[in-house]
Amino acid sequence: MKIATYNVNGVNGRLEVLLSWLERASPDVVCLQELKAPDAKFPVKAIEAAGYGAIWHGQKGWNGVAILEKGREPLLIRRGLAGDPDDLHSRYVEAAIDGMVIGCLYLPNGNPYPGPKFDYKLAWFKRLAEYADELLALKVPVVLAGDYNVMPTELDVYKPERWVDDALFRVEVRDAYRELVEQGWTDALRHLNPGKRVYTFWDYFRNAYGRDAGLRIDHFLLSPGVAERLVKAGVDKDVRGWEHTSDHAPVWIELADDMPKRRRRK
Repeated sequence: MKIATYNVNGVNGRLEVLLSWLERASPDVVCLQELKAPDAKFPVKAIEAAGYGAIWHGQKGWNGVAILEKGREPLLIRRGLAGDPDDLHSRYVEAAIDGMVIGCLYLPNGNPYPGPKFDYKLAWFKRLAEYADELLALKVPVVLAGDYNVMPTELDVYKPERWVDDALFRVEVRDAYRELVEQGWTDALRHLNPGKRVYTFWDYFRNAYGRDAGLRIDHFLLSPGVAERLVKAGVDKDVRGWEHTSDHAPVWIELADDMPKRRRRK
Protein backbone atom coordinates (compact mmCIF):
# COMPACT_ATOMS: atom_id res chain seq x y z
CA MET A 1 0.00 0.00 0.00
CA LYS A 2 1.41 3.37 -1.03
CA ILE A 3 0.42 6.44 0.98
CA ALA A 4 1.57 9.94 0.04
CA THR A 5 1.42 13.42 1.51
CA TYR A 6 1.66 16.54 -0.61
CA ASN A 7 1.33 20.22 0.24
CA VAL A 8 0.00 21.42 -3.12
CA ASN A 9 0.13 25.16 -2.29
CA GLY A 10 -3.23 25.81 -3.97
CA VAL A 11 -5.19 22.83 -5.28
CA ASN A 12 -6.89 24.67 -8.14
CA GLY A 13 -3.88 26.69 -9.27
CA ARG A 14 -1.69 23.58 -9.28
CA LEU A 15 -4.34 21.09 -10.38
CA GLU A 16 -2.54 20.01 -13.54
CA VAL A 17 0.61 19.32 -11.56
CA LEU A 18 -1.36 17.28 -9.03
CA LEU A 19 -3.15 15.26 -11.71
CA SER A 20 0.07 14.58 -13.61
CA TRP A 21 1.75 13.37 -10.45
CA LEU A 22 -1.23 11.18 -9.49
CA GLU A 23 -1.15 9.53 -12.91
CA ARG A 24 2.58 8.85 -12.66
CA ALA A 25 2.90 7.87 -9.00
CA SER A 26 -0.47 6.11 -8.61
CA PRO A 27 -0.59 6.21 -4.78
CA ASP A 28 -3.39 4.36 -3.02
CA VAL A 29 -4.00 7.17 -0.55
CA VAL A 30 -2.99 10.84 -0.66
CA CYS A 31 -3.07 13.49 2.07
CA LEU A 32 -3.17 17.02 0.63
CA GLN A 33 -2.48 20.27 2.46
CA GLU A 34 -2.81 23.97 1.75
CA LEU A 35 -5.77 23.64 -0.59
CA LYS A 36 -6.44 27.40 -0.38
CA ALA A 37 -10.03 26.82 -1.48
CA PRO A 38 -13.43 26.78 0.23
CA ASP A 39 -15.33 23.49 0.29
CA ALA A 40 -17.46 24.44 -2.74
CA LYS A 41 -14.37 25.10 -4.87
CA PHE A 42 -12.60 21.81 -4.26
CA PRO A 43 -12.04 20.20 -7.72
CA VAL A 44 -13.85 16.99 -6.87
CA LYS A 45 -14.88 16.19 -10.45
CA ALA A 46 -11.30 16.37 -11.71
CA ILE A 47 -10.11 14.24 -8.80
CA GLU A 48 -12.81 11.65 -9.45
CA ALA A 49 -11.95 11.61 -13.15
CA ALA A 50 -8.41 10.74 -12.11
CA GLY A 51 -9.77 7.70 -10.28
CA TYR A 52 -9.90 8.96 -6.69
CA GLY A 53 -12.60 9.57 -4.15
CA ALA A 54 -12.06 12.43 -1.73
CA ILE A 55 -13.01 14.04 1.54
CA TRP A 56 -11.86 17.56 2.33
CA HIS A 57 -11.97 20.40 4.81
CA GLY A 58 -11.53 23.68 2.97
CA GLN A 59 -11.12 27.35 3.76
CA LYS A 60 -11.17 30.37 1.45
CA GLY A 61 -7.67 31.54 0.53
CA TRP A 62 -5.85 29.67 3.29
CA ASN A 63 -5.13 26.28 4.81
CA GLY A 64 -7.32 23.35 3.74
CA VAL A 65 -6.71 19.59 3.90
CA ALA A 66 -7.99 16.59 1.96
CA ILE A 67 -7.63 12.82 1.80
CA LEU A 68 -7.89 10.97 -1.51
CA GLU A 69 -8.38 7.22 -1.92
CA LYS A 70 -7.96 5.34 -5.16
CA GLY A 71 -11.20 3.87 -6.42
CA ARG A 72 -13.52 4.94 -3.61
CA GLU A 73 -14.38 7.71 -1.20
CA PRO A 74 -12.60 7.58 2.17
CA LEU A 75 -14.80 7.08 5.22
CA LEU A 76 -14.80 10.38 7.10
CA ILE A 77 -14.10 10.21 10.84
CA ARG A 78 -13.64 13.87 11.69
CA ARG A 79 -13.00 17.33 10.31
CA GLY A 80 -11.02 19.64 12.58
CA LEU A 81 -8.65 18.90 15.46
CA ALA A 82 -10.18 18.32 18.88
CA GLY A 83 -9.48 20.55 21.85
CA ASP A 84 -10.58 24.04 20.78
CA PRO A 85 -14.11 24.54 19.42
CA ASP A 86 -13.29 28.18 18.61
CA ASP A 87 -10.48 27.24 16.22
CA LEU A 88 -12.04 27.45 12.76
CA HIS A 89 -8.86 26.87 10.74
CA SER A 90 -9.11 23.99 8.27
CA ARG A 91 -6.02 22.08 9.34
CA TYR A 92 -7.08 18.51 10.09
CA VAL A 93 -9.19 15.81 8.47
CA GLU A 94 -9.31 12.12 9.34
CA ALA A 95 -10.53 9.00 7.57
CA ALA A 96 -10.80 5.26 8.02
CA ILE A 97 -9.14 3.40 5.15
CA ASP A 98 -8.46 -0.35 4.97
CA GLY A 99 -8.62 -0.77 8.73
CA MET A 100 -6.36 2.22 9.43
CA VAL A 101 -7.01 5.67 10.80
CA ILE A 102 -5.34 8.24 8.55
CA GLY A 103 -5.06 11.80 9.80
CA CYS A 104 -4.06 14.54 7.37
CA LEU A 105 -2.72 17.67 9.06
CA TYR A 106 -1.38 21.10 8.23
CA LEU A 107 0.32 22.46 11.33
CA PRO A 108 0.55 26.26 11.65
CA ASN A 109 3.66 28.01 10.35
CA GLY A 110 3.99 30.17 13.46
CA ASN A 111 6.02 33.06 12.09
CA PRO A 112 6.90 35.64 13.13
CA TYR A 113 8.54 34.63 16.38
CA PRO A 114 7.78 35.81 18.99
CA GLY A 115 4.10 36.65 18.67
CA PRO A 116 0.52 35.35 18.68
CA LYS A 117 1.04 33.18 15.59
CA PHE A 118 3.88 31.37 17.32
CA ASP A 119 1.78 30.93 20.46
CA TYR A 120 -1.04 29.51 18.33
CA LYS A 121 1.37 27.05 16.75
CA LEU A 122 2.51 25.73 20.13
CA ALA A 123 -1.08 25.50 21.34
CA TRP A 124 -2.06 23.58 18.19
CA PHE A 125 0.93 21.27 18.66
CA LYS A 126 -0.20 20.59 22.24
CA ARG A 127 -3.71 19.70 21.05
CA LEU A 128 -2.26 17.42 18.39
CA ALA A 129 -0.08 15.66 20.96
CA GLU A 130 -3.03 15.13 23.30
CA TYR A 131 -5.16 13.72 20.51
CA ALA A 132 -2.31 11.59 19.15
CA ASP A 133 -1.88 10.05 22.58
CA GLU A 134 -5.58 9.17 22.61
CA LEU A 135 -5.23 7.51 19.21
CA LEU A 136 -2.31 5.39 20.42
CA ALA A 137 -4.34 4.31 23.44
CA LEU A 138 -6.95 2.84 21.07
CA LYS A 139 -4.37 0.29 19.84
CA VAL A 140 -5.49 0.71 16.23
CA PRO A 141 -3.24 1.31 13.18
CA VAL A 142 -2.76 5.06 12.70
CA VAL A 143 -0.92 7.25 10.19
CA LEU A 144 -0.54 10.97 10.89
CA ALA A 145 0.72 12.57 7.68
CA GLY A 146 1.16 16.10 6.47
CA ASP A 147 3.01 19.38 6.65
CA TYR A 148 4.16 19.70 10.25
CA ASN A 149 6.08 22.94 9.62
CA VAL A 150 8.98 21.77 11.75
CA MET A 151 12.51 20.63 10.98
CA PRO A 152 13.09 18.13 13.80
CA THR A 153 16.90 18.22 13.80
CA GLU A 154 19.83 20.06 12.24
CA LEU A 155 20.01 17.27 9.68
CA ASP A 156 16.64 18.44 8.34
CA VAL A 157 17.67 21.96 7.31
CA TYR A 158 20.37 23.08 4.90
CA LYS A 159 21.91 25.78 7.13
CA PRO A 160 20.69 25.36 10.70
CA GLU A 161 22.46 28.45 11.99
CA ARG A 162 20.25 30.65 9.81
CA TRP A 163 17.02 29.23 11.22
CA VAL A 164 17.47 29.33 15.00
CA ASP A 165 14.81 32.02 15.50
CA ASP A 166 12.42 30.85 12.80
CA ALA A 167 9.16 29.33 14.03
CA LEU A 168 9.88 26.17 12.02
CA PHE A 169 13.11 25.55 13.91
CA ARG A 170 12.69 27.17 17.31
CA VAL A 171 13.74 24.85 20.11
CA GLU A 172 10.20 24.93 21.55
CA VAL A 173 8.79 23.56 18.30
CA ARG A 174 11.44 20.89 17.91
CA ASP A 175 10.86 19.84 21.51
CA ALA A 176 7.13 19.58 20.82
CA TYR A 177 7.78 17.34 17.82
CA ARG A 178 10.26 15.19 19.77
CA GLU A 179 7.81 14.75 22.63
CA LEU A 180 5.09 13.78 20.16
CA VAL A 181 7.29 11.12 18.54
CA GLU A 182 8.34 9.81 21.95
CA GLN A 183 4.73 8.85 22.68
CA GLY A 184 5.47 5.83 20.50
CA TRP A 185 5.35 7.11 16.92
CA THR A 186 7.85 6.31 14.15
CA ASP A 187 9.04 9.12 11.88
CA ALA A 188 8.93 7.02 8.70
CA LEU A 189 11.21 9.01 6.41
CA ARG A 190 13.90 9.45 9.05
CA HIS A 191 13.59 5.84 10.22
CA LEU A 192 14.52 4.55 6.76
CA ASN A 193 17.09 7.29 6.09
CA PRO A 194 19.12 7.59 9.30
CA GLY A 195 21.89 10.14 9.05
CA LYS A 196 20.90 11.19 5.52
CA ARG A 197 19.89 14.68 4.40
CA VAL A 198 16.43 14.35 2.89
CA TYR A 199 14.39 17.45 2.06
CA THR A 200 10.72 17.89 1.19
CA PHE A 201 10.51 21.67 0.66
CA TRP A 202 12.53 24.19 -1.33
CA ASP A 203 11.70 27.90 -1.30
CA TYR A 204 10.88 29.69 -4.54
CA PHE A 205 13.55 32.31 -3.83
CA ARG A 206 17.33 32.35 -4.32
CA ASN A 207 17.33 29.24 -6.51
CA ALA A 208 16.79 27.08 -3.44
CA TYR A 209 15.77 24.03 -5.45
CA GLY A 210 18.71 24.34 -7.84
CA ARG A 211 21.10 24.62 -4.88
CA ASP A 212 19.30 21.87 -2.96
CA ALA A 213 18.87 24.33 -0.09
CA GLY A 214 15.89 22.51 1.36
CA LEU A 215 13.99 21.67 4.51
CA ARG A 216 12.33 18.48 5.75
CA ILE A 217 8.96 19.61 7.10
CA ASP A 218 6.54 17.02 5.65
CA HIS A 219 6.37 13.94 7.84
CA PHE A 220 4.70 10.57 8.36
CA LEU A 221 4.23 9.48 11.96
CA LEU A 222 3.24 5.82 12.25
CA SER A 223 1.75 3.96 15.18
CA PRO A 224 3.64 0.79 16.20
CA GLY A 225 1.46 -1.61 14.21
CA VAL A 226 1.85 0.42 11.04
CA ALA A 227 5.59 0.96 11.57
CA GLU A 228 6.09 -2.81 11.50
CA ARG A 229 4.68 -2.83 7.96
CA LEU A 230 6.91 -0.01 6.68
CA VAL A 231 9.08 -1.15 3.76
CA LYS A 232 9.92 2.01 1.78
CA ALA A 233 9.78 5.79 2.06
CA GLY A 234 10.87 8.53 -0.29
CA VAL A 235 10.41 11.97 -1.83
CA ASP A 236 9.42 12.61 -5.44
CA LYS A 237 11.93 15.45 -5.57
CA ASP A 238 11.76 15.97 -9.34
CA VAL A 239 8.13 17.14 -9.06
CA ARG A 240 9.45 20.26 -7.31
CA GLY A 241 11.23 21.09 -10.57
CA TRP A 242 8.09 20.96 -12.71
CA GLU A 243 6.64 24.14 -14.17
CA HIS A 244 4.18 26.01 -11.94
CA THR A 245 4.67 23.50 -9.17
CA SER A 246 4.36 23.70 -5.38
CA ASP A 247 7.34 24.58 -3.21
CA HIS A 248 6.87 21.16 -1.59
CA ALA A 249 7.49 17.78 -3.19
CA PRO A 250 5.29 14.72 -2.64
CA VAL A 251 6.47 12.39 0.12
CA TRP A 252 5.41 8.75 0.27
CA ILE A 253 5.65 5.50 2.17
CA GLU A 254 4.97 1.91 1.19
CA LEU A 255 3.45 -0.55 3.64
CA ALA A 256 3.49 -4.32 3.37
CA ASP A 257 0.03 -5.80 3.00
CA ASP A 258 0.55 -8.04 6.01
CA MET A 259 2.44 -7.76 9.26
CA PRO A 260 5.90 -9.34 9.05
CA LYS A 261 6.00 -12.82 10.54
CA ARG A 262 7.74 -12.90 13.89
CA ARG A 263 10.55 -15.37 14.27
CA ARG A 264 9.71 -18.43 16.30
CA ARG A 265 11.78 -18.98 19.38
CA LYS A 266 13.84 -22.12 19.29
